[in-house]
Amino acid sequence: MFIKEYVSRDYPAFDISASIEEASEIAKDFGYTHIFIVRDGYYLGALSQSFLEESPEGALETLEIHFEKFAIQEDGNILDTVKLFHIFNSNVVPVISNTEQYTGYISCDDLFSEFSKYPLFSENGAVLTVQTSGKTCSFSEISQIVEGNNGKIYGAFISGILEDSTLITLKVSSENLSSIDETFERFGYTIIDKHYDDEKEDLMKDRFGFFQKYLEF
Repeated sequence: MFIKEYVSRDYPAFDISASIEEASEIAKDFGYTHIFIVRDGYYLGALSQSFLEESPEGALETLEIHFEKFAIQEDGNILDTVKLFHIFNSNVVPVISNTEQYTGYISCDDLFSEFSKYPLFSENGAVLTVQTSGKTCSFSEISQIVEGNNGKIYGAFISGILEDSTLITLKVSSENLSSIDETFERFGYTIIDKHYDDEKEDLMKDRFGFFQKYLEF
């Protein structure tokens, strides 16, 4: 999952002396939200396509005060790009060397393509979010609860840290979901969100439906 394994090099960085109009047009052609600016090959920063469209004609150096300095090093991890995509509202992140030379980029499409290979996203199953009663959580205990009910965990992550509790979202196989649900509750977890058919609730709905029909006779 090292960045250097996913670097693309077809999107050019622009020398600081390049024209704003030229950079904006090329960014439009590629469909990327940002351009990257260099001086003698060394990365200086980025500018958003929307900002370029509102800027007067001239060289990129006239906008240097507005450069956004975000990038990821080529020896970093692909997971580290997620935060950058979010913070800078970008669909592309520049990749630089340890000496801050521009070496290429990674796009959102690259990221999603890689993630789609992982069981957390590729396997069919149920997604549920459980809440602990404290700020700490035990992934070994969560695994024991699922696997103790003959289930499989395809992935799990902390999806929220509240004042007095922690939220854990996990994807599990679709077998024995009601038993997994009950065991979590027995161990003191609260299930606050779930995306699967709850067998208990379905059974109760069916029985209530039969009871209503019985009363109508």
